[in-house]
Amino acid sequence: MNRRVSLKDVAQHVGVSIALVSYVLNGQEKEKGVSPEMTVKIRKAIAKLNYQPNLVAKGLKSGKSHTIGLIVADISNPFFSAIARVIEDETTRHGYVLIIGSCDENAAKSRHIEAVFLNRQVDALIMTPAIGSQRQIKEILKRKTPVVLIDRYFDNLKVDSVRVENYEAALAGVLHLINNGRRRIAMVTYRTELLHFRDRQEGYKAALAQNAIPFNPSWVVEGSYENLDQDIAAGLGHLLRTASLDAIFFANNTLAVTGLKVINSLGIKVPNQVAVVSFDESEAFDLFYAPVTYIRQPIETIGKEAVRMAIERIQGATVDTRMLTIPATFIVRESSGTK
Repeated sequence: MNRRVSLKDVAQHVGVSIALVSYVLNGQEKEKGVSPEMTVKIRKAIAKLNYQPNLVAKGLKSGKSHTIGLIVADISNPFFSAIARVIEDETTRHGYVLIIGSCDENAAKSRHIEAVFLNRQVDALIMTPAIGSQRQIKEILKRKTPVVLIDRYFDNLKVDSVRVENYEAALAGVLHLINNGRRRIAMVTYRTELLHFRDRQEGYKAALAQNAIPFNPSWVVEGSYENLDQDIAAGLGHLLRTASLDAIFFANNTLAVTGLKVINSLGIKVPNQVAVVSFDESEAFDLFYAPVTYIRQPIETIGKEAVRMAIERIQGATVDTRMLTIPATFIVRESSGTK
C-alpha cells in the first residue's frame, strides 16, 4: 500500500518549512507574508503529490473539523447550484471541506439537515433559510456554531448575512419597463413570508408610485412552492386574458420560466405585446426567442463573502453582527423592448 503523502513531503518537495506549507493550506499566506510566487509553487506541489490533509488528526489537535455545512433552498435552481459551486471552491481554497444539503423550502427538512451537519461537528453553517427557521438558527448560535445566511435574512434575528440589494434592484427593473413605455405591469412572485421577496415587491410598488401608476393588488400573481405550475398557469393566465397587461416583472428565474410557458401557450408575443423582466438569470433565457432581460445577482461575491464571514467566526472574530448587502447588475436584452 502506498504511504500517505504528508505535510513534510510537500515541504521537502518545494524546499520550504512545514509551517510555510501549512500557512498556504489554511489560506493564511497573505497574513503570514508568503510571496505569491511561493504560494503558487506550494499549491502546485500539493496538487502534484495529491496531498490530502488528515482532517481527523487535525480536528483532534485543534478542536475543529475543518468542515463547513451549506444548506441551500433548492439545488436544482441555477442560482443556488452556481452559488454552491463558488462556496465549494472558496472553502477548498481555505483548507475546508464543504458538505451540502438542499432543504426544498421545507423548514422540517432544513432542521433535519442541520442536525446531521451538527452531529458531524461542522465548524460553521452557511444557509439559505426556509420559512420558520428562526428558532432553529437561534439554537445553533447558542451552541456557538457560526451561521451565515445567504440570499435571505430575518429582520428580528442577529446573525451574519450576505444578500443582494433586493429593493433597489427590483425598483430599477420596473422603472426600466416604465421608461420603455409600459404602464400596465403585473408582478409574479411567491406566496411567502420571506423578506427578500417582500423587498422585491416593495421595489415594484415604489416604481409604480414614482410614476403615478396606481398599484393594483390583483395584478400581483402569487404561486406556492408546492403547486407552482398550476398556480401561475391559473393566476397569470387569467390576467393575460383579461387585464390587457403590457409588462410582467418576475420575482425570480423559476417564476419567469414558468410564466414564459404560460405566455407562449396563449400565443402572446414578447416584447411586442408583453415585455418581461426577471430577477435572477437562467440558461433557459438564452433559448427563448426574445432573450430575457434580467437582474444578475453577484453570485461570486456573495459566495466568497459568506465563506470569509464564516471562517472569521470560526477563527474567533468577535465583531458585531454583519448584514452585507451587495448591488445587483441589470442586464438589458430583447424581452423588455419598447412598445
